[in-house]
Amino acid sequence: MLTDGGHDGPLSELDPRATAAGPLVDADHPVVAQFVRRVAGAATGIRAVELLFAVVRDHIRYQGVVDYSKEESYRASSVLKSSRGFCIGKAVLLAACVRSLGIPAALGFADVRNHLASPKLRALIGGDLVVWHGYTKLFVNGRWFKLSPAFDRDTCEKFGTAVLEFDGTNDALLQRCDLHGRQHMEYVRSRGTYYEPPVELLAAEFRLHHPQLWAVATEQSPPLAR
Repeated sequence: MLTDGGHDGPLSELDPRATAAGPLVDADHPVVAQFVRRVAGAATGIRAVELLFAVVRDHIRYQGVVDYSKEESYRASSVLKSSRGFCIGKAVLLAACVRSLGIPAALGFADVRNHLASPKLRALIGGDLVVWHGYTKLFVNGRWFKLSPAFDRDTCEKFGTAVLEFDGTNDALLQRCDLHGRQHMEYVRSRGTYYEPPVELLAAEFRLHHPQLWAVATEQSPPLAR
């Protein structure tokens, strides 16, 4: 079952889980509904997704080090209240926002290689490979799109990459190259699709593959708002 494990098969926009509110993709939370009304207004379909993607991308500051063991780090309403989150938390928030409009959404996961990782970052994550990067999958205008709202505008400017834009036609996944044409982010392994983030599995994987990051996050990360 998708609620218990990921898969790489085709998604169905008719699956009721794709539009349902969940414990972490809490599309029915009042703070999420208010945010969607403020950002999207009367917009629907592709235009609503464009607006929500841009604001989730920039309004929610990227924070790569969070407490990966806590559900609040993954809950859409908590990420929204805190105005900060890591890739999965931001992907969950975007999924909750579009589900609140009746647009089917799920969560995609993949291992990614950061070819421009600094020595400091490599020491923290144990190399240049990040496991279980999260992004949003959503169904609009008759097709599924893959969108990563992880990096806000300031983060992109800091690291010399273009800001990801969703044009309503193409996927918006992590930047393949920086502004100088150097290879940046590479998707190397799919981890499947889920309708809710599998927190226990994610925490176990982060602890196994990124022990130094796990230790720093567990000791230093302030909790997200409830």
